[in-house]
Amino acid sequence: MVEVFGNKATRFGFGEGLVELGKENPKIFVLGADTVSSVAINSFGKMFPDRFLNVGIAETNLVGMAAGLAIAGFIPFVSTYGVFVSGRAWEQIRTTVCYSNLNVKIGGSHSGLMVGPDGATHQALEEIAIMRCLPKMKVIVPCDLVETRKAVISSVCCDGPVYIRYGRENTPIFTKDNTPFEIGKANILIDGKDVAIIACGTMVYEALMAAEILEKKGIKAKVINVHTIKPMDEKIVIAAAKECGAIVTAEEHQIYGGLGSAVSEVLVKNFAVPVEMVGVGDKFGESGEPINLMIKYGLKDINIVDAVLKVLKRK
Repeated sequence: MVEVFGNKATRFGFGEGLVELGKENPKIFVLGADTVSSVAINSFGKMFPDRFLNVGIAETNLVGMAAGLAIAGFIPFVSTYGVFVSGRAWEQIRTTVCYSNLNVKIGGSHSGLMVGPDGATHQALEEIAIMRCLPKMKVIVPCDLVETRKAVISSVCCDGPVYIRYGRENTPIFTKDNTPFEIGKANILIDGKDVAIIACGTMVYEALMAAEILEKKGIKAKVINVHTIKPMDEKIVIAAAKECGAIVTAEEHQIYGGLGSAVSEVLVKNFAVPVEMVGVGDKFGESGEPINLMIKYGLKDINIVDAVLKVLKRK
């Protein structure tokens, strides 16, 4: 039985991490694009107003100013809705930040379908793909509030650009302060030899719930939290393929270009096994309550179970 320590949105973990960093490092500078309260960076602004800037609804300027601050020796964090920072400012991220390998950390909030009523225009379902294809960019998708806070703090130790994806809606907190977290190193949460479920973000909890359902069916599933999509922990993916012989990936993102694609790229080069992907199937989102959207688009534990039963037939 998975132990849950509360429910709170991962965006608050991002804000908490920034405040903690701000107390320790005077070079931390935070920039927002009008939505500073929504993405939970307003607490940093209140504590450190001289290291905080709200540039308004101007995402391209947001990234450009962060680049300038990085050149000046600061460690800038920018945060706004993921769909806007990754979409509107992609050229600035690519050419100004990544091309020069600048030390800019990007927070993409309100990711996935769980933005809910805001609808397709605000539901970032493609940004893992468009961020991970950029040279020098690291991509992190934490599974809960605690891991999001750790991702923010750990990102300072990585020189160069980092993209951290997190959400708006309350989600279960099931990791602890002492749960291991290292950028580029995945975690095995449940061990098993019949199938490996590799998940990121909100889908890690769904994967844990799926493993409990599968155990009642006599199927032992290994559950792996791949919080870092790039660089991928290739060793753990290859080991899981060799031990289990079948893999299911789960992500709150398009099935194209995200976690499932990244895992498949590793396997096709090293140890090919059957793979089934749980994600959004080449569709835009829509307005609705988050739970209803997750059900409609097939992003619940039962959908992972169905994918496991399907992939086991292909072993």
